[in-house]
Amino acid sequence: MTGMTVVSIVLLVFVAVTVAKGVRIVAQGEEWIVQRLGKYRTTLLPGLRFIIPYVDAVAYKVTTKDIILDVQEQEVITRDNAVIVVNAIAFIKVTDPVKAVYGVQDFAEAIRNMIMTTLRSIVGEMELDQALSSRDTIKARLKAGVADEALDWGLTVKSVEIQDIKPSASMQRAMEMQASAERERKAMVTRAEGEKQSMILNAEARLESAKRDAAAQVTLAEASAQAIGKINRAFGENELPMLYLLGEKYVASLTRLAESANSKIVLLPADLQSSLRGLLQRATRSDQ
Repeated sequence: MTGMTVVSIVLLVFVAVTVAKGVRIVAQGEEWIVQRLGKYRTTLLPGLRFIIPYVDAVAYKVTTKDIILDVQEQEVITRDNAVIVVNAIAFIKVTDPVKAVYGVQDFAEAIRNMIMTTLRSIVGEMELDQALSSRDTIKARLKAGVADEALDWGLTVKSVEIQDIKPSASMQRAMEMQASAERERKAMVTRAEGEKQSMILNAEARLESAKRDAAAQVTLAEASAQAIGKINRAFGENELPMLYLLGEKYVASLTRLAESANSKIVLLPADLQSSLRGLLQRATRSDQ
């Protein structure tokens, strides 16, 4: 191989490399930042583009598609000193590639840390119950809090979503214990109210029963008085029939007492014989 051939091959390789360095095809959804001798020169848009080889260089390839940033789970302390766990996801878009690459070292990490810091600040101003029930409010305030700073970096925050917000494990245990105590308290109150109502109803039932018993006793007394009055009017001065009726009831009561299954011993009054003898004597004298 002669010297001319070697030179020709070298020249061909040089030309191929030069063309490769000077002709660039930028894919759709990307924009390339070109630096000339270390300084920003231009931005290459999608399509066939040309730069000056060995002088210009593609320093950054920036995507113009929506970027999904996952904000990792973190513990946040609320205003009432409760610990909750929250994580989020953000959707951003590079609108100015020059600011995105020269305004901050890593715009994705910068936005992620800003969202975490702003999220801690927002939740820290809320109490536990408010934080757990105000997801939309937190989302709106979070987006507004990072949007202005993101514009300085050539970014647009399209949306920030709260993926999950919940009490920490220790806080969940404390809340479960509190809920259990509250349920027990309500159960005790319910039982106490039931017992109170039952006692009131029992007292009212006893009162009504006493009233009815008293009324019955009054009625019986009045009936007895009327019966005694009728007997007095019927017998007049003759007390023998009355004594006879009393003796008859006396004997009937003793008979029922003797026939009772619960009665083991029947005690007869000591004057039973004298009482019956008196009744018979009076009856005999009356017949004479």
